[in-house]
Amino acid sequence: MSNELLLIISIIVIYSSVVLAYRFLGKSGLYCWTVLATITANIEVLIVVDAFGMEQTLGNILFASTFLVTDILSETEGKKAAQKAVMIGIVSSIVFILISQSWMLYTPNASDWASPSITAIFANTPRLMLSSIIVYGIVQIFDVFAYHAIWRFTTKLCNNSKKYLWVRNNAATLISQFFNTLLYTFFAFYGVYSNQTLLNIVLSTFVIYIVTSLLDTPAVYLARKMAPFASKHNE
Repeated sequence: MSNELLLIISIIVIYSSVVLAYRFLGKSGLYCWTVLATITANIEVLIVVDAFGMEQTLGNILFASTFLVTDILSETEGKKAAQKAVMIGIVSSIVFILISQSWMLYTPNASDWASPSITAIFANTPRLMLSSIIVYGIVQIFDVFAYHAIWRFTTKLCNNSKKYLWVRNNAATLISQFFNTLLYTFFAFYGVYSNQTLLNIVLSTFVIYIVTSLLDTPAVYLARKMAPFASKHNE
């Protein structure tokens, strides 16, 4: 199966999972998804692949889903719920750093076969995760702020809070994703990859985020329709 097809399938599966989590578990489901996505995206980002003629890291779609989560929460549950998701993501990352680094403090048994691979994968985790925590916090807080600022503007403009969901969803996410791409790539990978590879990663990652941001808009509309039912899970 080609990398391109795998990425397309990933978008469909991941975004559908976010919507289903909200449908059946309400905002608690989205908080759980935030924990899953922030941890696994920072492991998956270690893998570099070629797809659609670009050199790119994995983890972009999972990380983009965290913006989908905050946008759904902003739209249906309010600003405080979206901010809570951001804090959950930050705390999850910090706890995972502490747990994963503790694994390498143990002396492996002579029959152990996993430790070398675990060390190879997680030796760079503190840098990746610390970069992720800092950048994630900055861009997600900005995303929530921008979403509601744009929402207030469009509501005042047309005197209707329901209109222009696609504007606030895409504008807030795309601006946030630009800063996220630039900051995270250089914080996490400067000195690890060549400057040319870093630029390729920035370009390819932002192109992916443009696509994923546009594709998540139907998911936000669908979640808004589910909101009255989903809210029952939070009572």
